[in-house]
Amino acid sequence: MVFSSLIFLYLFLPACLIAYYFCKTVKAKNIVLVAFSLVFYAWGEPVYVLLLLASVGVNYGCGLLMGKLEEQEKKRKWVLFGSVAINLLALVVFKYAGLLVSSFNALTGASLPVPQIALPIGISFFTFQAMTYVIDVYRGQVKVQRSALKFLLYISMFPQLIAGPIVRYADIEQQLDERASTAEDVFRGLVRFSIGLGKKILLADHAYNVCKALLDGGMQSATVVGTWFGVLMFMFQIYFDFSGYSDMAIGLGRIFGFKYLENFRLPYMSLSITDFWRRWHISLSSFFRDYVYIPLGGNRKHQMVNLLVVWSLTGLWHGASWNFLLWGLYFFVLLVIEKRYYGRYKKAVPKPARHAINLLLILIGWTIFYFTDFAELGRALAAMIGFAGGGFLSTEVKIQLLNNLLLLLVCIVGVTPLPRIIGDIFGLLCASSEEESTKKKIYVIISFVFCVTVIALSTISLVGSGFSAFLYYRF
Repeated sequence: MVFSSLIFLYLFLPACLIAYYFCKTVKAKNIVLVAFSLVFYAWGEPVYVLLLLASVGVNYGCGLLMGKLEEQEKKRKWVLFGSVAINLLALVVFKYAGLLVSSFNALTGASLPVPQIALPIGISFFTFQAMTYVIDVYRGQVKVQRSALKFLLYISMFPQLIAGPIVRYADIEQQLDERASTAEDVFRGLVRFSIGLGKKILLADHAYNVCKALLDGGMQSATVVGTWFGVLMFMFQIYFDFSGYSDMAIGLGRIFGFKYLENFRLPYMSLSITDFWRRWHISLSSFFRDYVYIPLGGNRKHQMVNLLVVWSLTGLWHGASWNFLLWGLYFFVLLVIEKRYYGRYKKAVPKPARHAINLLLILIGWTIFYFTDFAELGRALAAMIGFAGGGFLSTEVKIQLLNNLLLLLVCIVGVTPLPRIIGDIFGLLCASSEEESTKKKIYVIISFVFCVTVIALSTISLVGSGFSAFLYYRF
């Protein structure tokens, strides 16, 4: 099941909210959320609920075992090692087995059968989330969770189960035991959910249609303008798709009383690659920083080797294809250049120029990310520098540009601070004053109209398509 489906919007979510707010105790609310979360995950492929439950069981058990071995450091290390190994083994088997076997066959000339294993949705997200719990228990940063129900809820809660953000146990430990969901929480959660829904259905999905039309027909006849425009629309698609999901997850979490951390902070406004990765998919970049980069030595020793490991893993995390590894290594090279050379002089470069350079580098990165076929990737990169088989600009591309000019302008505005500035201006209506009650009513009315409008437009768009999967589901 996906958030951007009519079944979720008009059946699953209303039923879940009714059942949740009918309950009087936190334990009852937790049971409702667990039940609905398992149904949510099982909607597509019920068999993989068993994998989810197995992951929960293993990591829950390892946490309990560590709690019993508080004075036996060596045994605790073995428990940690075993937990991490099992989690990574599950990722390798279900996500990378086909890639590894096919690559082995290609390199050696062998003809081993390539496993055809369907990728469990969200396995990378819930696996990393479970690992953070066990590692933090080992480090003594969180207490052992002795309630199987609460731990199951932590891993399986449907708002963030399938595509993040990666929620650390420490961030919601207290909320599993005690939380409040006020009328304001519900209201602001609904607004945030509506923003994410609009990003996904009204922007990302339409950007995808343009991108697909320009890039998926084979790059032999690509034009220069068509390739640039197609990759640009993919850059918008992946941002609005993933940040839209994060907005919906954060909004839903707030409706149920959970406070999730931000996952995006206007990444396309960054002035450097370092800054970009502080703003993009924050929960993943902070995971690799805290659980891989710093334990390896961070900036203190072997920094370049540590960066190479982190960015190789970051690339492979995104999918079982070698172009993702190349994408990770591309950002590794950029970061090395930035840290060793460019960083010394970047302040001398005017900010608009730094911003333009950064966007260009990010755009090239998304080109590598998009094409899983290296031959097609090569043709796309060649087309972008003028070696296009279809020339500079075709009639078809010109039509695409004219038909989607409004979409392009909205996407450009949407990645800037302007929408937030407008939202803050409306938020000032809630400022304390003698007319506080009136201002709040105006703010609520405007926000309610916005939510209804977005949901209505999204519903109209979904009626023809049924549902649209999120891009990051496959990761």
